[in-house]
Amino acid sequence: MKFLQRLLRTEQRSIGGDLETVRVFGLDSVELPAVTGESAMTVPAVAAAIGFLSAALAGLPIHVFNVDGEDESVRDRGDFAYLLNQAPNEEWSSYAARRYFWSQVFGKAGRGLLYIERTGPDRVAGFWPMNAEVTTVRRVNGRKEYVCEGKVYQAREVIDVPFLLKADQLSTYSPIWIARKSIALAIAMGDYAAKFFAGGGVPPLSLTGPMPAGPDAIRRAQADIRNAIDAARRKGEAVFPIPPGYELKTVGFDPDKGQMTDARRFQVEELARTWNLPPVFLQDLTNGSFANTEQQDLFLVKHNICGWAKAFEDEVNLKCFAASRGRRYAEHNLDALQRGDLKSRMEALARGVQTSLLTPNEARSIDNRAPLDGGDKLYMQGATVPLGQYQAGLPSKPQQGDPEDAEN
Repeated sequence: MKFLQRLLRTEQRSIGGDLETVRVFGLDSVELPAVTGESAMTVPAVAAAIGFLSAALAGLPIHVFNVDGEDESVRDRGDFAYLLNQAPNEEWSSYAARRYFWSQVFGKAGRGLLYIERTGPDRVAGFWPMNAEVTTVRRVNGRKEYVCEGKVYQAREVIDVPFLLKADQLSTYSPIWIARKSIALAIAMGDYAAKFFAGGGVPPLSLTGPMPAGPDAIRRAQADIRNAIDAARRKGEAVFPIPPGYELKTVGFDPDKGQMTDARRFQVEELARTWNLPPVFLQDLTNGSFANTEQQDLFLVKHNICGWAKAFEDEVNLKCFAASRGRRYAEHNLDALQRGDLKSRMEALARGVQTSLLTPNEARSIDNRAPLDGGDKLYMQGATVPLGQYQAGLPSKPQQGDPEDAEN
C-alpha cells in the first residue's frame, strides 16, 4: 500500500522532539473553548438553571395593596394590578415579559430591565422589556442613566434588577461570566464525548515506528491511518491492517478511565452553585432522597426565590409608588408555589380557617372560588376544654373552683 511505501523511505523520529509534528497533530493547543451566551446555552445544566428560575419567578402572582387609615392592607384590583399580572402592554403577556426579564438576569446580560411607560407623573400606562445586552448604564452629574438603542432613560423610568453589582455600582457580574471556566470545561467535555462516539469509540492514537520525513509526509500518514479506521468502522470490522514494525498506541483516554461521567455530573453541581440552585432542580438526583429533596425544595423558596421576588418588589415600589410613602405597595404571592401540592395547600388553608387567621371566604378567594353567605366570619376550633365542661353537647357554666372562676 502507498502508506507502507512512504514509511519505508523514512527515518526514525521522535514525536516529542519534532515541534512541527506536535503542531500537525494539534497537541500544542490546550485552551478551553470560548464561552458566549449562545455557547453557554448548549450546556444542559446552564439552560436548565436559566429556564427553571425565569419560569418560576414569572409564574408568581404579584398583588398590589393599598393601606387604609387603620393600617390595614386592602388588595387593589385596578389598572396597575392588571399591568403586573395580565398584560404590561398590548404586545406582551405578563408571564412572557417577566420571563424574558428574569432570563436576562440569569443569563449573559446579568440584569433585567423594564421601561416604565407613563402618561402622567403618577400614572403608569405600561411596562416594556429592554434588551440588557445592548444597554449601557452610566452616571451623569451624579444621576444614573440607561442608554439603549440610542435612547436615554432616567433611573426612575427603568425597573432594574442586577444579578450582582460590581464595585462601580453600575456594571454587573453575570452568572455566565462568573461560571465561565466551569461552562467552558463542560463544553470541552461535551465536544470530546461527541468526537469520541462519532469516531466509533476510538480514542486519539499515535503511530510508533519509523516516522515519515517532513510535515507533508506526516499529514499523509495521518490521513491514511484515519482512512483505515473509517473503512473498518463502515464495514463493521473489529481490526484494520497496520504495516509490520509499527504500533498504534492510545494518546488520549477513554471516557470510562477518565471518569468522564463523574466529571460531567460534578459540573452540574458546580453550575448549580452559581445560580444558588439545589441540584435536584437541574435534574440531578444522584444524592437525592425523599427527605433531602423536600428540604431542597424549602431551601429554594427561602434562600433563592424569596430574595429575587423581594428585589423585583422593591424596584416596583421605589419607581412606581415612592410618592405614596408606603401606603401602596406590590408583593408577590409565594403561595402559588404550592399549587402542585394540593394536599399541603388544603391543609394550610384549613389550618388558617380553624385558627381564625382566615375567614372561609378569604380561604376560598386564594383558590379563586366564589364567596359564600356567612363566610366572612372568623371561626375558632374549640375542641380543647376542661373535663366536664360539656354536657349533652352544650357548654355548661363553669363550676366553682374552676380556673375560669378564679380568673374572673
